[in-house]
Amino acid sequence: MTSVTQKNYKMENFKLSGDIRTSVGKKSSKLLRKQGDVPCVLYGGEKTIHFYSPELSFKKIIYTPNAYLIKLTIDGQEHNALLQDVQFHPVTDRIIHIDFKEISFGKDVITYLPIKITGESIGLKEGGKLSQKRRKLKVKGLPKDLPDYIEIDITELEIGESIKVGELDIKNLSMLDPHRSMIVAVVSSRLSKGMEEGETGEEIADEVEAGEETSTEETGAEETGAEEKT
Repeated sequence: MTSVTQKNYKMENFKLSGDIRTSVGKKSSKLLRKQGDVPCVLYGGEKTIHFYSPELSFKKIIYTPNAYLIKLTIDGQEHNALLQDVQFHPVTDRIIHIDFKEISFGKDVITYLPIKITGESIGLKEGGKLSQKRRKLKVKGLPKDLPDYIEIDITELEIGESIKVGELDIKNLSMLDPHRSMIVAVVSSRLSKGMEEGETGEEIADEVEAGEETSTEETGAEETGAEEKT
């Protein structure tokens, strides 16, 4: 397994306040957006809460690759939550709605954590191209064990090699994505060109995996030949 070392052991907290919505219809939502607020919903607790907050207050948690534990105060009541979904206007890209999920520190939560790639791989230095298939990973764990992001070091990756979900070993977290799913790979320039010309991600992944299998077979053949000579 690929051991992933976390530099930030705890997810950073972010404080946010909101006001209860007295009306949840389309007209009310449109009016809130017109005055610079964003309609939101908090679910997962004892009851679903509809509220709103100024659009500018979400800048730090939306336009960033990191994940945050939200300390949410709504009409004087405090809630711990994770950001679940953000909807943007298709033309203006303004935030039009946000979903939050309430969490309990004593219970496992399921969420998505961003991936941060570090290091310059051997394959890149030899002329290979980096192909990142996933930007986030679905994980399960206690809130206290959730990091800001998952850091993956690719320094040792050579051309034709990849890192898959099943190779990660992160303390106190369970990986919920398919274990065979590729996260990142270093491909040859030919494969990179194939991607630019419309070759699918699955085809690229198959070629990388085929390269790994061929390499394994060649290694096995060399060992067998050496045994026969002996």
